[in-house]
Amino acid sequence: MLTNMVVAGEETGDLAEMLETVANFYESTVDELVKGLTSLLEPILIIFISVVAMGIVPCVMVPRFQLISTLDG
Repeated sequence: MLTNMVVAGEETGDLAEMLETVANFYESTVDELVKGLTSLLEPILIIFISVVAMGIVPCVMVPRFQLISTLDG
């Protein structure tokens, strides 16, 4: 598409306008892809962080419980 638009812009003498049109098209396409990727990545990251947090909690709490049970005797 880019080459066809450049050729058409050169033939009509409006190369700058054609390049701006192509740039706007690609920019909107990239924006849509990034938005889709972000909406897909958010739940995955939330689940990952939750799993990591659930792994850290026992690592902190188990030594405390062991220390308390050791001190109680």
